Amino acid sequence: MVLIDNYGRPLLNLRIALTQNCNLHCEYCHREGEEKLTENPAEMTVEEIVRIVRIAVSLGISKVKLTGGEPLMRRDITEIVEGIAAIPSLEDLSMTTNGTLLDSLAEELHAKGLKRVNINLPTLNEAVYKKLTGGRLENVLKGVKAAVEAGLYPVKLNMLILKGVNDHEVLRMMEFARKTETILQLIELEPINIDDAYYAAHHKSLDEYECLLKEKALKIETRRHMQNRRVYHLPDVNVEIVHPIENTEFCMHCTRLRVTSDGKLKPCLMRNDNLVDILTPMRNGASDEELIKLFKLANQKREPYNLLSTHSLK
Repeated sequence: MVLIDNYGRPLLNLRIALTQNCNLHCEYCHREGEEKLTENPAEMTVEEIVRIVRIAVSLGISKVKLTGGEPLMRRDITEIVEGIAAIPSLEDLSMTTNGTLLDSLAEELHAKGLKRVNINLPTLNEAVYKKLTGGRLENVLKGVKAAVEAGLYPVKLNMLILKGVNDHEVLRMMEFARKTETILQLIELEPINIDDAYYAAHHKSLDEYECLLKEKALKIETRRHMQNRRVYHLPDVNVEIVHPIENTEFCMHCTRLRVTSDGKLKPCLMRNDNLVDILTPMRNGASDEELIKLFKLANQKREPYNLLSTHSLK
């Protein structure tokens, strides 16, 4: 059984924010669309996270991505991975991370069942990286190397394009992806949890990069269940283009549901006015059947944001 929303879109993917804590301070972070929580909010336990995923998989969700904040900030991250990976019928378990803590964890995470990682890497310039994130570039590069060597395949490098900051580094990053045998994802800045002035100053369309890639590509792949995003297969490297969620293709082919770090089902990255609390009922003794009803309710609340011009971020 696969849940279908009111727009004919299947529900296939679950993104779980394990924490809002992070060891970096990226000025462009959208926090998975979450509002800023209170200081030291209570996080879901390993058992609660695994139960939520088990319910999701029983409803046809086959792919799970762990996010944050920084998911590797969780001291029980290997237990979380192990518990989720043991769920029958789950096809894919991946993680998005800033990579700075990955060096010492990659091998164990893979052994526990993590299949692949996306590593946020906006620049290969040490000074620019420090200014953007407050972190050390060498820690991320060690994480990339460790992930590749551990067999977390494929390793994807998430390069958020920022006008006037790193938009001149794409070719250099493509070369780095070629050398490390990773996949490069070019990501367009989204107007989520950042102020209007920052967005206006740093947003840049990815169209010029797509034109360049089209000229060089041996094959262009369209990922039908990933918002119809395009992957450009070049002779020695693959590059994926991720446009913002507000575009028609992204919304009309969305197959995702999110779980916030405080245990709410989130039908759309762009909205916080239609959340479904699943953690409170769970802690109050809700049965699996009751939790399934909450998943079905959240699925019915999934709507293409680009069609809802009257909505604003809450």
